[in-house]
Amino acid sequence: MLTQRGAYLPKGHQAAWRRKLQQAYERPRYAEAKAALLRCRQELRLLNESAVASLDEGFEETLTLHRLGVFGVLGTSLKTTNCLESINALVGQRTDKVDHWRTSDQKQRWLAAALVDIEPRLRRIKGYRSLPLLRAALQAEIRENKTPRCVTSCREPLQNFN
Repeated sequence: MLTQRGAYLPKGHQAAWRRKLQQAYERPRYAEAKAALLRCRQELRLLNESAVASLDEGFEETLTLHRLGVFGVLGTSLKTTNCLESINALVGQRTDKVDHWRTSDQKQRWLAAALVDIEPRLRRIKGYRSLPLLRAALQAEIRENKTPRCVTSCREPLQNFN
């Protein structure tokens, strides 16, 4: 997302703004990170409204790890989508050439087989021992009924997460 926001700015400002936003996101606590991002937002408004709109899009979602209190232990691995993109690419290598899926059941079996095939090549994320903290934080948020849409649709898998 930082690169998307940077595209709205003149080239001379992009590197400095990338650093500013990264520093804001690196704040360890939710309130600190949010306050720093809101300050950046006000400064950015003077340069480019489109960049502000881009920052506003998904603003709270980008602070989810902070809000859940796990940014310090899991932020290194989960603040980007790189680990998911890697899995998607590996699954794609095994399934993209299939032209016709007969049923959704067949597609799910292929996906499961691809995931089993690539599992030995996947590395553990940094801070993997803290994943139970993430699970507990998500479950607490679900109980409090303050959940984002994507989490509420995943209740069953969260209960079985090990």
